[in-house]
Amino acid sequence: MKFSRKLLNSFKTPSGSGDNQARSDRKNDKSEDALNAGEGVADPPPAYESHGTRAESTPYSKEQGLVASTAEDPYAFLSSFETVFLIDDSRSMRGGSWREVQLALRDITPICVAHDADGIDLYFLNHQTGEEGDANQGKASSGFYKIRKSKTVEEIFDEVHPQGATFTGRRLHHILQPYLRLLERNKRDFKSVNPLNIIVITDGAPCDDVEAPIITAAKKLDKLDAPPHQLGIQFFQ
Repeated sequence: MKFSRKLLNSFKTPSGSGDNQARSDRKNDKSEDALNAGEGVADPPPAYESHGTRAESTPYSKEQGLVASTAEDPYAFLSSFETVFLIDDSRSMRGGSWREVQLALRDITPICVAHDADGIDLYFLNHQTGEEGDANQGKASSGFYKIRKSKTVEEIFDEVHPQGATFTGRRLHHILQPYLRLLERNKRDFKSVNPLNIIVITDGAPCDDVEAPIITAAKKLDKLDAPPHQLGIQFFQ
């Protein structure tokens, strides 16, 4: 249960605006902050470094007008985001790792639903449903949507069996594109589009380029002059 505890704790452990970001090797790229490490997300996770500046001493969530976590409600920030989980279902997840992730999501789902009645969306790297998604909401196809019950999570994990490779970048690209198109259509009214928080759970190295779709998304957000909190991507191993 070590992984389950780590993932649950990350939903209430305070984090700074930049301390927990995983930097890319592109030191001079303004979009390098797109990749966030998952060691703590009590304040909304900044997804990329915008071209504007802000004081390091300013609490991130307060500056952006988002709901921040408090001692009374450490998960309050979840009400400001659409929460999407991307799960590694490659062959390396067989056995104990698969069960760990199942238990963690089972426990996290009620917490998310308590702050967002729409529930969570769930995608896997390899398994794809026949669902078409919803372009009007920026939702990619082939996922499980609006999950509100822990029992549903368990049923999904009983249906999906780990197999195949770890093409994390390809799947991230698939999830990000409809959301970025939605932002493009609503670039004059970003407040009408809920910020998106993607949580990637994996146990191994990807087989493709994970950084590329994230940096591409960050550059797109910069071009649209979107708020820095509009998209967050975090990785847990």
